[in-house]
This record gives sequence, C-alpha cells and structure tokens, in this order.
Amino acid sequence: MTLPPAQLSQETKALLLSVSTATLATALYKRGFRNQVIQNVRLLGSRARNMVGPAFTLRYIPAREDLNSLSVFANPNHPQRAAIEDCPADAVMVVDSRKDPRAASAGSILITRLMIRGCEGIVTDGGFRDSAEIARLNFPSYHQRASAPTNLTLHQAIDINVPIGCGDAPVWPGDIVVGDDEAVIVIPTQLVDEVALEAVEMTAFEDFVIAEVQKGRSIIGLYPATNAEVERDFAKWRKRFNR
Repeated sequence: MTLPPAQLSQETKALLLSVSTATLATALYKRGFRNQVIQNVRLLGSRARNMVGPAFTLRYIPAREDLNSLSVFANPNHPQRAAIEDCPADAVMVVDSRKDPRAASAGSILITRLMIRGCEGIVTDGGFRDSAEIARLNFPSYHQRASAPTNLTLHQAIDINVPIGCGDAPVWPGDIVVGDDEAVIVIPTQLVDEVALEAVEMTAFEDFVIAEVQKGRSIIGLYPATNAEVERDFAKWRKRFNR
C-alpha cells in the first residue's frame, strides 16, 4: 500500500511539544474523532517533554509454531528486526501486539537500538521485557505491562508500515503520534496543523481558568466561557503574560 509521506513541520512539532494529550483529545473529538487515544498503555519511567513524531508501524499476528522458532532471527529481513533498522529517525514505532501482553513485543536491546538511531519513541499495546532497563533509558517507551516471555511464544511479526490497530486506536503510517505522562494519542496527518494550533489556544484559556479558580472565582460562566466578562478578562490575561 502506497501512503503519502508524513508532513510535520518543525513549527507544528514545537506546538505539540507544549500541549497535553487530554487537550488534543478534545480538539479531535470536536472534529468527530473519538477513538484516537491508544488505550491501556503507560509510560515507562518519566519524561521532561512530550513524544512527538510520525508513526512507523509493526504488526504481529498469532504465532504459528512451525514458522516462528528462534531460527527466524537469523534472517536479516525478519519483520521485527527490519522494522528496528528501518524506522526513520524522529519517527515513533507503533506496534500492534493484539492487546496481548503475555509475550513481549520487544526488549531493552531493540529499544536501545531505536534510541541510538535517533527515533522518537515506541508504543505497543502489548508488553516489553527488560522493563526496568527500558525505564532507565532516555527514550519514551509505552506498553501495557511488563512481560518476560519472548514474543516468539505468542506473537509473529508479519507486516511493516501498514495500517494497524493499537490499543483500539486506528494508526496509519505517517499519522502523528503524541505521548505525555498520561496517554498516547494519534492525530490524522491532514489535521495535525489545525489541531495543534487549536490545542495551544485551548491550553492558554485553561491556564487562565486555573489561575482564576485558584483566586476563588466560580466556574459558573467561566468554564465554559458563557459570560462576556470572561472573554475580556482572558484578553487582559493573555496580554499580561504574552500568551
């Protein structure tokens, strides 16, 4: 399947680094997209900034024993190994592990290789082995839970860079993936610029609302802004704080 290249400008990436997945989810919901959050994944370790990059996908199917022994890794074109070497720098590898964490999607060696190659992060709806080691890497890695068994026991890597489902979210190669401490969300490429801009505007207003609530102001008329006085106060706040 031929897909258009991902379009993510440095300006839009900078905006996405500054907003939460919760705000992005609201912006996408307003456009009719309700299933873009990858469910039941969590960040190993912690991050000082968001993970942002185009999706590069890997798909697993249920393993068939005669086709999925340890010897398959001797093949340099094995889909899992090839995906680790082919994932572009600044991309996020997104893995469809059938929402099954009973066998690992990858371990610390493969994830370290992604980090050294300059990739942006990895997400699986399954599990990782060596999770304690992965948590110590300066590399955003999201999974469902730790899993010691090798993927060969349950999963068989089959496709690279095709449309997949990950944690019930549809992921097309090139979609923009954003992860923070709370969640991972997938933004369709054609919407990324407008969604990023709106999310920045929403974040500014929410920061204003929090400041007002901390001063004792009621949320009635404030959030949502149904009182004209709120709009005037927000404009003054933005000017004062250069937002």
